[in-house]
Amino acid sequence: MVRLRLDLGYDGTDFSGWARQPGRRTVQGELEDALGKILRLGEVSLTVAGRTDAGVHARGQVAHVDLPVTALGELERNRRKGEPPAEESIDERLATLLRRLAGVLPPDVRVHRVSVAPEGFDARFSALSRRYVYRVHDAPGGVDPLRRDEIVWHTRPLDLDAMIAGAAHLLGEHDFAAFCKKREGATTIRELQRLDWVRSPSGVLEATVVADAFCHSMVRALVGCLLAVGDGRRPVEWPARVLAGAVRDSGVHVAPAHGLCLEEVSYPADDELAARAAATRRVRTLTD
Repeated sequence: MVRLRLDLGYDGTDFSGWARQPGRRTVQGELEDALGKILRLGEVSLTVAGRTDAGVHARGQVAHVDLPVTALGELERNRRKGEPPAEESIDERLATLLRRLAGVLPPDVRVHRVSVAPEGFDARFSALSRRYVYRVHDAPGGVDPLRRDEIVWHTRPLDLDAMIAGAAHLLGEHDFAAFCKKREGATTIRELQRLDWVRSPSGVLEATVVADAFCHSMVRALVGCLLAVGDGRRPVEWPARVLAGAVRDSGVHVAPAHGLCLEEVSYPADDELAARAAATRRVRTLTD
């Protein structure tokens, strides 16, 4: 077997999220079907760094797949009938796979790079952090129509300084149960490493959110909470009070999916990958 790392991006507009679902169009489904077709395999199973929800985009998503080494034999370049097989390196075969994926996949999902994963690499558990960016505009006339699928229009003016101040109370390792959809057996303890806001020259507000991992709907709930602070509906201290409550707050509205994009997944040095994966699999408590 050989483990391949795939670096990819997608426009989430027409996908029902990452995870394969019966009867629905998903990123995982498109990729697994394409790999199975190209490599002539009956079933292919991808492991991803972060399962994005319906409508969420990705520019720096990472996944891995375990394949029989013999499957790479399907990647021999075309040759004339009777010509002996070419002696191709693994890099040449992976370059062929990348080109064939570009020809088979729909235009709203692209694989940018395929490589042999280092020993101990796991796309999900070896990751040190995930970086998301949420984009929102409060212009009275609305969002640039050419960017309507990636920027949310907020109908009220937003106070950048208030949102920055509200976000400061959320940094660090906490139980983020107030901002997550609870899943049976899953912890909601996370380390929020960065949550800051800037306004670009075009007026678009961008929230950069970085954590070791995120629980379901966490980023959009954090953004929704801070938007309520930014437009004056809630005081600057409110996000901290919500966090301290440690239960899902009905006052926190999850921000729309299409403003969110997974920009980057970070990993440690190759010789630390296995240890990181083992540590991540441990169920955390705040006393760890």
